Amino acid sequence: MTAATARSATAATIVAAAIAGEQPERTPGATAVEPVSAADRGDATPGPVGGAPRKPHWPFAIAPIRVFAPVVVFILVMTAWTVVSHFVIAEDSRFLLPPPESVLSKGLLNAATRTEILGALGSTVQIALTGLIIAIALGVAFAVIMSQAKWAEYSLYPYAVVLQTIPVLAVVPLFGFWFGYEFGSRVIVCVMVSLFPVITNTLFGLKSVNAAEHDLFTLHGASRWQRLLKLQLPAAFPAMITGFKISAGMAVIGSIVADFFFRQGDPGIGRMIDVYRQRLATEELLTALLLSSLVGLILFWAFDFLAARVDRAHGKRR
Repeated sequence: MTAATARSATAATIVAAAIAGEQPERTPGATAVEPVSAADRGDATPGPVGGAPRKPHWPFAIAPIRVFAPVVVFILVMTAWTVVSHFVIAEDSRFLLPPPESVLSKGLLNAATRTEILGALGSTVQIALTGLIIAIALGVAFAVIMSQAKWAEYSLYPYAVVLQTIPVLAVVPLFGFWFGYEFGSRVIVCVMVSLFPVITNTLFGLKSVNAAEHDLFTLHGASRWQRLLKLQLPAAFPAMITGFKISAGMAVIGSIVADFFFRQGDPGIGRMIDVYRQRLATEELLTALLLSSLVGLILFWAFDFLAARVDRAHGKRR
């Protein structure tokens, strides 16, 4: 049996298993029809017999550089911030950029201020998560529809672009007139801001499956639904996660912008930022900004963790 014949037989076996309910294994940059070797999966342990000695593994799930590199950057930023606050800015102008220890003492260690900011942050997170979940559901649904028919893509994609290019600040007052100034209107702003990355990345992933894999599924008589579930959606997952990460940060921004302009309902970080701005309370203002950024970072890490879990469940390594 030639190598090409063996490869074709292996590919047919993989596709048949996938249609039957098993997940075909794939590697970045390689098609699903190719058998995945240990080296391709990034495995540094070639085997106990006849290979190089095993490399020592870091005992924890997270690589040390992913922990130490951000810590080093954080220390450098804090050092630069401290130097600028104490030695570059004049003392009577130091309220423009107070030093980190002043932000920590007045923003987080002060019980009254901490309670005020954390309460507002809770409202902002609630709105951002609601808007993000709706945006993910709508975005994936629109992308799936557009991936199944050219006429659907040609009909819907221009409006997705229009949705992205509409200036949010201009339509926020209209949302207030139409839907009121409470929770629902803020969620709509979040959805509007965070929807486009989900659509574009999911559609890109669904359309990235190569023709050979489509042909194999056609050869085995797979239905459109089986092709979507067994081939296109698994292939699109990395691109979808990238879109979710982008949308997570934009949902937090949308929640803050809506709260900043609506000024009604439970106060969020946006309204507290406006209050601190009027009081020239720079320490509290910076605390609110840093905590809202931390929320976006946590959502980013959550999707990254989800992607790693799914990859490991399918026998891949990140």
